[in-house]
Amino acid sequence: MPGLRTRSSLNMRPRLKRSGKLETGHFKELAPYDPDWYYTRAAAVARHIYLRKSVGIGALSKLHGGRNRRGNRPSHHADASASVQRKVCQSLEKIGVLELSDTDGRHISQDNQRDLDRIATAVEDEGEDDDEEAKE
Repeated sequence: MPGLRTRSSLNMRPRLKRSGKLETGHFKELAPYDPDWYYTRAAAVARHIYLRKSVGIGALSKLHGGRNRRGNRPSHHADASASVQRKVCQSLEKIGVLELSDTDGRHISQDNQRDLDRIATAVEDEGEDDDEEAKE
């Protein structure tokens, strides 16, 4: 169910926008085109941490990094801006989605774990209804 996870992060974007910025990495030449890119990134970070127990800023930078094109030399992976990841995590902490862990970075708070479970279940039910309509 790979589509389920993507749709659940998009469903969380309006919630993050209600509760609430630049180039996202040194390997990028332009800023994002989407004016709501910050909220999309915040939803993606929340989803990523939801699927794992806890995640640090370095892991998020590596996740959102991309290809560093180096002219006629071979391309290599480059990490995204850690500042953006840190600001996103701080924003999510401010609204209570994330909590700072004692040892391993950040994790989802218990209240928001239930909210994200509810959102994922609703998206899954919605996907099953779409599948049934497609069969008919």
